[in-house]
Amino acid sequence: MGFGHRMRTAALALAVAALALPAGAQTLAQNNETMFALMQKVRGVSAGEIAKIREIFNASGRTGQGNPAVTRHPMTPEQAQAKLPQDAYQFYRNAQFERICGEKYMAPLYDPATQRPEDAKVCVDMFEYPNVPLAYPVTWISARDAALTCWAEGKRMGDAHEWEGAAAGALLEPDYRFDIGNPQGMRSAHNAKWGPSKAWTYGPQWRAGICAQGSSKTPGCNGGDWSGCGTNTYPVGSFPNCKSALGVYDLEGNAAEHMNLPLSPDQMASRGSTTLGVTEMKGSWFIWDTIRAHEEWARWRAPFWHGTRVLAGNSHSNYHLGFRCFKDVK
Repeated sequence: MGFGHRMRTAALALAVAALALPAGAQTLAQNNETMFALMQKVRGVSAGEIAKIREIFNASGRTGQGNPAVTRHPMTPEQAQAKLPQDAYQFYRNAQFERICGEKYMAPLYDPATQRPEDAKVCVDMFEYPNVPLAYPVTWISARDAALTCWAEGKRMGDAHEWEGAAAGALLEPDYRFDIGNPQGMRSAHNAKWGPSKAWTYGPQWRAGICAQGSSKTPGCNGGDWSGCGTNTYPVGSFPNCKSALGVYDLEGNAAEHMNLPLSPDQMASRGSTTLGVTEMKGSWFIWDTIRAHEEWARWRAPFWHGTRVLAGNSHSNYHLGFRCFKDVK
């Protein structure tokens, strides 16, 4: 074992030890500062970008990795690391992806039937934000603040079809029914089209135990209370087989994810819109193996739950809802 590998392993041990502190041992702000430091060290997020993100998180008063007073994670980063054959920061590195995307821990989105990875015009975070292997995902963030956070890093929120392509293993051309023009009707038309061929990130049949879906809900959690609902998530990357064919992890389980559903072409983030459409919640969450609260498959579109415009000041946040960022390339 070389010196460099020993140093990386030691650095990872320090990082996971910080993330594995008992619930309540740090305040939300202290947890966030630990996370920001990891984002700088592991992903190279600049100090200026961190300052913008800190301002967004602090203004919320809740955004982070859960309420430390009630959150009880079912797995520590150290336990997740023990499942991997080498330190997580190296295990999840992909040199080809980094050449294409220009950043660590992003994956190119394309259609393998007709394209190569190098043909991708967009990349997606391999993990839920903060997109650092073995960090807990960020929750309690509104759709607006998720979009602002991605923009602060020079990235953006994804459109619904992009997330679905990442999950299904093939990014296809957008198929939004703009002629319908309302979220519920567009959702129904889309699900009717894809329902007969539904699949999950890991295959054509739903299976328990593959993704970060075996946690438990806080006793007494009433569905969305800060003081009573813990964000009982796993470290991202804890389940290396929970990976799509395009190399994107945790699209199922852990946190559900904010996404943009455009109602017209000029609301498509993938075409440069900064006005965006309405909110879409993608993926399942951390107790899916025991509480299957609704349908969920790779190209499934959810009902217009807690629906607003993405950038509305009252856009929804809760204890099991997070996000990941996308980035245009070339």
